[in-house]
Amino acid sequence: MSQQPVLLPYADPAFMADPFPLYRQLREDGPVRRAVLAGGLEAWLVTRYEDCLAALSDSRLSSDVRDASDPRLLERLPATERESMLRTMLRSDPPDHTRLRRLVSKAFTARRVAELRPRVQEITDGLLDAIVPAGKAELVEDFALPLPVTVISELLGVPVADRDDFHRWTDDMILRGAEPPDPARIDRAWRHMRSYLTGLLQDKRARPGDDLLSALIATRDEEHQLDEDELIAMAFLLLVAGYITTVNLIGSGIAALLAHPDQLQILRDDPELLPGAIEEFLRYDGPVNPGIARFAREDVAIAGVAIPRGATVLVASAIADRDPAQFPHPDRLDVTRQDNAHLAFGHGIHYCLGAPLARLEGQIAMETALRRLPHLSLAVPPSELRWRSGGLRGPEKLPVTFTPDASS
Repeated sequence: MSQQPVLLPYADPAFMADPFPLYRQLREDGPVRRAVLAGGLEAWLVTRYEDCLAALSDSRLSSDVRDASDPRLLERLPATERESMLRTMLRSDPPDHTRLRRLVSKAFTARRVAELRPRVQEITDGLLDAIVPAGKAELVEDFALPLPVTVISELLGVPVADRDDFHRWTDDMILRGAEPPDPARIDRAWRHMRSYLTGLLQDKRARPGDDLLSALIATRDEEHQLDEDELIAMAFLLLVAGYITTVNLIGSGIAALLAHPDQLQILRDDPELLPGAIEEFLRYDGPVNPGIARFAREDVAIAGVAIPRGATVLVASAIADRDPAQFPHPDRLDVTRQDNAHLAFGHGIHYCLGAPLARLEGQIAMETALRRLPHLSLAVPPSELRWRSGGLRGPEKLPVTFTPDASS
């Protein structure tokens, strides 16, 4: 292509607050564009829904970063991250991916997720009990973050006393901004987490419980299909990926409603619309932004654009999910939208295994917050909200006010 690579300005707070005008322009300019990402890395940006859908199922596009020709992609990963996350199903392709996903799917069943509903409701109510008397809160720190942290920790069998460390290490590992943070701090967090998980898995093997890690250990020991490194990597993936996207779903969803009071009122009047509203929040401003990285195993053509072997391909689900060819009035938040086949959870063999849990938590969190926090509104002008950068999007803080309930 003749165009110069477009810069995605992650260091610009205005862009982070609302990247969608630039995304719309990129989509209108063409289906595939070269782009410069955070840290100066370059990628081919796929912007239209139909092309993104096809790319996510294209076996010529690998999930393994080792297929990338740019050595910086691996060099910038802390050593422990390379050791751990590159062994997960998130960063593997068939046949390894098939085997790994089959094993974890046996433990991460729909029944196990459905059985969590009463406990998720209990945790949600407990968190809101602590804030409703005050009439104000910071909804990320006080609500959106501790809810999924507690749920995934209980699901995996992480002791209560260890959860603050787990949260701190995870923040250091993955919540990266526009500028590269201290590599030593990141690597230290990964090493702490790996050491912790190694010990936790040893404890689970000696004293198994009714939790997901114990189930994974049992699957490994019975079938001999997960080696020790793969088991640790799987625990890494489930712990790290199991909460931050749900934090962003809840935070971004509430922020979107506060910016669209007509949609907020629709949900207050008819809470049964919430399952569909969750899909709309995921489409409108999903937690993965701008999209999902793949790496060309061979020379490929996407929408007629030639992409060389080894190139990074960024399947821009956040841009595709506002494609007017797929979604009528795509820049409009509509909690009654039907046929909402968004790409926020991916597509194909890598479709997010935790999607049912994220949906469950999102529905319970939003329904309960709207019911128990009357006259909910932002405590600061919308322009003062700061948004996470580096591929995982959501408000860093969400200060709100509401009518207090002194009886709680």
